[in-house]
Amino acid sequence: MEEPYPRTVLELERRFSTEESCRAYLFALRWPKGFVCPRCRGGLAWPASRGRLVCQACRHQTSVTAGTIFQDTRTPLATWFLAIWHVTSQKNVASAANLQRILGLRSYQTAWTWLPKLRRAMVRPGRDKLHGRVEVDETYVGGEDPKEGAWIDPKAVVAIAAEEDGAGIGRIRLAAMPRPTKKRLHRFVLETIEPGSIIHTDGSEAYQGLGAIGYQHRPTVLARQKAKNAASPLLPRVHRVASLLKWWLLGTHQGAVSAEHLDYYLDEFTFRFNRRTSRSRGKLFYRLLQQAVQVPPNPHRGLIGGRSDGE
Repeated sequence: MEEPYPRTVLELERRFSTEESCRAYLFALRWPKGFVCPRCRGGLAWPASRGRLVCQACRHQTSVTAGTIFQDTRTPLATWFLAIWHVTSQKNVASAANLQRILGLRSYQTAWTWLPKLRRAMVRPGRDKLHGRVEVDETYVGGEDPKEGAWIDPKAVVAIAAEEDGAGIGRIRLAAMPRPTKKRLHRFVLETIEPGSIIHTDGSEAYQGLGAIGYQHRPTVLARQKAKNAASPLLPRVHRVASLLKWWLLGTHQGAVSAEHLDYYLDEFTFRFNRRTSRSRGKLFYRLLQQAVQVPPNPHRGLIGGRSDGE
């Protein structure tokens, strides 16, 4: 029985050489239990021209790519599939220049706009929150290290949540924010961690009050520790993630990631980190495509300024 995903790039090219084979694959990923009309939820449709589907109940016309990141694309889906294979095969950050070269795209702009779309698809809608024992802290990326109590504008703040998996790290969540305020950090915890979980933080006042919103808060006041670098052994998982993130970002234009696009890169890092034990590139390709047909389209104007409202 054939695997639900290709194992090599040669198999990819063999299985998805036509627009029809790509559409059939996306159909199975988007509607694994059969067609569902996006308007009336009807379950029957007949095919029309140019890959359209017409709902038998309400006559609404749709397609397997409508309402996904592939909506209105003029590029063959086979090329998109190759792009997704390339992105999921990279250990470091995928670059628009390499994507343009490998796919033979005429326009650099096309490759540049594809990557944020794919990074958006790396966040599965309705994904499970972290749970159990979770370390939470924040780190700075970009610019120079700030002095104690000072703020340097080129710096960006990234909140990190990392599940404790024995002595190791489970799943992670990341989010950029302009300031590590109590309101923003509490919102980050609420959006990423299941209530009732044990939250391990440092002694920052910004984390005070987590118990009142449904969490078991276990703060450690670092000022009481004698070691100069006490934070790392006390919150080893988030500090390990922070270190890996910074090295990973250095592979992107020597770390020159603009603040308005930082969230997209954090999504990519999270996708790769949470699937770091997977030995199958084909499975990563499969997972990203699964999510790509669940994520709504984002117009080019929305990509230029970072995430659209509400994300």
